[in-house]
Amino acid sequence: MSPTVFIKTYGCQMNVYDTERIAGLLRGCGYEMTANVAAADVILLNTCSIREKPEHKIYSILGRLKGYKDANPSLILGVGGCVAQQEGERLFEKAPYLDLVFGTHTIDRLPELIRQAAMQREKVCQTAMQEDGYSDEGVCRCVSPGVSAYVSIIRGCNNYCSYCVVPYVRGRERSRPPEDIIAEVKHLVRLGVKEVTLLGQNVNSYGKGNGIKGGFPRLLEAVNAVEGIERIRFITSHPKDLGDDLIRCFGELDKLCGHMHLPVQSGSDKILRLMNRAYTRDEYLAKVERLRRTCPAIGITSDVIVGFPRETDEDFEATLTLMEEVRFDDLFSFNYSDRPMTAALRLEGKIPPEVKAGRLARLQALQNEHGIARNRMLLNADEEVLVEGISKKDPRRVTGKTRSNKTVIAEGGEELSGRLVSVRIRSVTAHTLHGDIAC
Repeated sequence: MSPTVFIKTYGCQMNVYDTERIAGLLRGCGYEMTANVAAADVILLNTCSIREKPEHKIYSILGRLKGYKDANPSLILGVGGCVAQQEGERLFEKAPYLDLVFGTHTIDRLPELIRQAAMQREKVCQTAMQEDGYSDEGVCRCVSPGVSAYVSIIRGCNNYCSYCVVPYVRGRERSRPPEDIIAEVKHLVRLGVKEVTLLGQNVNSYGKGNGIKGGFPRLLEAVNAVEGIERIRFITSHPKDLGDDLIRCFGELDKLCGHMHLPVQSGSDKILRLMNRAYTRDEYLAKVERLRRTCPAIGITSDVIVGFPRETDEDFEATLTLMEEVRFDDLFSFNYSDRPMTAALRLEGKIPPEVKAGRLARLQALQNEHGIARNRMLLNADEEVLVEGISKKDPRRVTGKTRSNKTVIAEGGEELSGRLVSVRIRSVTAHTLHGDIAC
């Protein structure tokens, strides 16, 4: 009987992609995936440490998994991803029953590390970084069945925003060769995928310093030319690297969806300088204006950090007024939390938790108003929707996304999965559109 592996993923889309690589690699070595954690021979947690709360959640989950280890001493319990890269052997001190710690650059060695932990019954930690090339390029992914899939194009980050741990746990930027990306997209088409999302900590930096001509816009053109792909998306973009050549792609490439996730983080120039974001409020607003002029129906979403050190009431109000000017379609907002190794960790002027909580509540209430208002503009409009499958909440309905990345719920069955349909929007909330399929 083949050994079984249970994998739990936490955090961003990049971690989802990495889990698919882990599953594909282990399956190729004779392991079987299982959704039953109690029956697993190996349990792996693929973790995120971009904020304090997800990291603390990992320790709570490890505590609950201790019971499985007590009941089955031969069970291999491992932690990978950003928390593993950040903490290394310190994880063994916090969870002595842990067997394996593997970093963000060592997925290709995972079968060997699991065997080492199992056969030698010793704790294994491997967090060495690979700064040259694109790690794990030979790994075959285990892609979940569906009409959409992720494709990683660049790993790491060179920006060193003062609040962000990513450069320390993912390393410096390494762009994937364009021919490998196109080959993977073509493979996904053969699996039935209709939509790809190109992934990177900063996709706008694709190709810089790697001798790849044309950068990200040229790559988008190449993906757009792949027969069988119907939609292209990408995340995430850094505002400082958003140029006119990329903005023009929204008006020229027919498969590129009209959606841009463009994290602003703050509306205050003072806070943006402290964050080391390398753009101003006015520069950000000008790029939003050019995006909407090029693609009037574009959906623009963003990230905001509330309560960054030294953020005054005036700085916070500047963020609210920026939101009023932009009117984001959706917003991911968080209270600032200290992250290890980052420059902001050493900043004075930390904001009290109750002040951060109050500001976050105000900001989220404002975004809720904006989200509903933006969605109401689509009432009685016909929207092109790529149907992803049956709604989790109602088996009589299907769910999918508009080109501007809005979630749509409509009556229909499984036979619509993978199809592009026209939906007339009848009602809206801040995050969802409801309608009737027209054709």
